Amino acid sequence: MVDDAGAGPDAASPVSRHWREDLRLLRQRDLALLVGSRFVSVLGSAIAPIALAFGVLGIPGGSPTALGLVLFCAAVPRALFMLLGGVAADRSGRARLMVLAETVAAVAQLAAAALFLTGHATVPWLAVLAAVGGVATAMFFPAFTGLVPEVADDAELQSANALLRLASNVAGILGTAVGGVLVATVGSGWALVIDAVTFAVSAVLLRLVRAHRPPPEAKQGTLADLRDGWQEFTARRWVVVIVVLAAVSNVGFSAALGVLGPVQADAALGGAGPWAVIVTAFGLGTVAGVVVALRLRPNRPLLVAAAVAPVLVLPVAAMAPPTPLAVIAGLAFLGGVAADVFGVLWDTALQQHVPGESLSRVSAYDWFGSIALVPLGLAAAGPLVAAVGVETAIWVAFGLGVVPVLALLDPEVRGLRAGRPADVPRPG
Repeated sequence: MVDDAGAGPDAASPVSRHWREDLRLLRQRDLALLVGSRFVSVLGSAIAPIALAFGVLGIPGGSPTALGLVLFCAAVPRALFMLLGGVAADRSGRARLMVLAETVAAVAQLAAAALFLTGHATVPWLAVLAAVGGVATAMFFPAFTGLVPEVADDAELQSANALLRLASNVAGILGTAVGGVLVATVGSGWALVIDAVTFAVSAVLLRLVRAHRPPPEAKQGTLADLRDGWQEFTARRWVVVIVVLAAVSNVGFSAALGVLGPVQADAALGGAGPWAVIVTAFGLGTVAGVVVALRLRPNRPLLVAAAVAPVLVLPVAAMAPPTPLAVIAGLAFLGGVAADVFGVLWDTALQQHVPGESLSRVSAYDWFGSIALVPLGLAAAGPLVAAVGVETAIWVAFGLGVVPVLALLDPEVRGLRAGRPADVPRPG
């Protein structure tokens, strides 16, 4: 039967049809398990920053400098062990390594929760547990980047990356909102208990994932593996350019997100509630960014990615005066859109242009370079506030955050084409 417009009752718009095609990928068992594990894990992980930030600020000796120290102790091992995480992921079953990482993170968060709940939380102990969590993160993410093309075909790769980010972003929104409520009602300890439980559930789901390729055998030493990974990393100038600029940008953005934002929210915006609104708005923006990324198929993906990257730090500038909460939240939404458009296009470019057998090592160099300077920014944020004030410190963070736009000056970044080159084999 045809209606007056000439379309059948089951006709759908191209957008809804594309969405159905993308969501149909979740019928694939292993991809669905991976998406589920990220949703659960990020749900808890979104609670943790708010719980930790206001928990540290509320204990004896808590201060912006103390919070920066705890975050510094998480960031240092995250950077130092990232390269070893890449080697381990390329040598062994990536899903199994991710299970181990999630389990270690669960234990660390449960211990931190116990310290808060029993009234024994101190900055040194929280710093130690943050370092353990940093090691777990270093083991997880290179394996995660390499696992995605093992559970999704090339034609589905960008959609799979977008669905993974969609799950993470929706979970991040829910977790951030819940985190603000939990900290305001039952405190940081119980919020961290929930985070520990979500890590454990994620580990169970990952244990069920079956990758397309068997674990490769280690044929050479760790140093040789690192050298080979470095050669693959430096062979592509577009990778090096993006990572170097991201290293500078992430110093400013992480300092703003981890220290300067909570401090400014506590001093001028009303505390944990308004800060949760800002972070939630950013999360909503990342969901919108995934919608854009699912439909966006640029022939030159990194040209688009580099062009939108500076939008990410607009809310940082808005916090400096500070402007009204609605303005900051609106810019945070736009920053979230930019973050996920960049992230989906970048992940897909790496997975398409880097051979599968060295993908985790190249990803590890990417992660290492991107976060190597973050500990310095976190450690310096508190003293910088003490020296020049929080508003000036925020402007410094903003200046660092906009540098990725310089990637547009590089012809390899502008000219990289979408799709897997013929000389780059895929996993499996």
